[in-house]
Amino acid sequence: MEFLLEPLEYEFFRHALLAAFMIGASSGLIGVYVVLRGMSYVGHGLSHAAIGGAIVGITLNLNFYTGACAMGLLAALIINKITKNNKIKLDAAIGIVTTAMFALGVAIVSKMRNFKQNFEAVLFGNILGITGEDLMIIGLVTCVTLITMFFSYRALLFSTFDSEAAQVSGIKTAPVQLLFSLLLTLSVIASLNVVGVTMVAATLIAPAVTARMLTDSFSKMIIYSMFLGAITGVTGMYLSYILNVPSGTTIVLFSALIFSLSLLIKPARSLKKRLPLP
Repeated sequence: MEFLLEPLEYEFFRHALLAAFMIGASSGLIGVYVVLRGMSYVGHGLSHAAIGGAIVGITLNLNFYTGACAMGLLAALIINKITKNNKIKLDAAIGIVTTAMFALGVAIVSKMRNFKQNFEAVLFGNILGITGEDLMIIGLVTCVTLITMFFSYRALLFSTFDSEAAQVSGIKTAPVQLLFSLLLTLSVIASLNVVGVTMVAATLIAPAVTARMLTDSFSKMIIYSMFLGAITGVTGMYLSYILNVPSGTTIVLFSALIFSLSLLIKPARSLKKRLPLP
């Protein structure tokens, strides 16, 4: 117990632990839809666009989250617009739009040297620098994501697996897609201070893919992914404290370790299904 309680004596660790738990759970939830929709590259792209927006916002004396959210939402809307007629593939649209926005931020940083420290913190995460305001924003995003996903469960489920059948059933897939893009953007932006832009995609993808290896049930996949995301965040924080390694790094590496273990469990599950019952 002393091992678990000792880090909690520090306020910065308590803030970081709570942030990692909330981000892990919400990212695990929304990551399930990201993986099943084949949108794994989207989270990575939106994080780059958000960075460009954050830097533009700072130059205009705006809050970090204001600029990041504005540019992230703009990127999501543009991507939805240019891929609507299916002439341009999703991965191509993401590559063009988000990279251009990120390049804009890099160009500004190169001209304004005082951005260097903040820019590096966002690139690689600064979870130990989480403030009370950051924690409130992360908590708000987590609550909004959980509540919205709960009440939109049926619409998101149908549009994820068969958008044509969803339209026939009376579900307006365009607003559903827009809502999903909004939640994904908010989740990505909230994750930036935790793991940084370079590793934010892992917090979305790894728990969901691991959960997929463990079950074939959609509802169980959601539960497993949320649990894995939350436990990975908490465990990664403790490993960071013990090993004196950046927190975002330990969270992602531990998540990769859990995924690797799931690869070993998958063949065992398949073999068990094939074996006759005693």
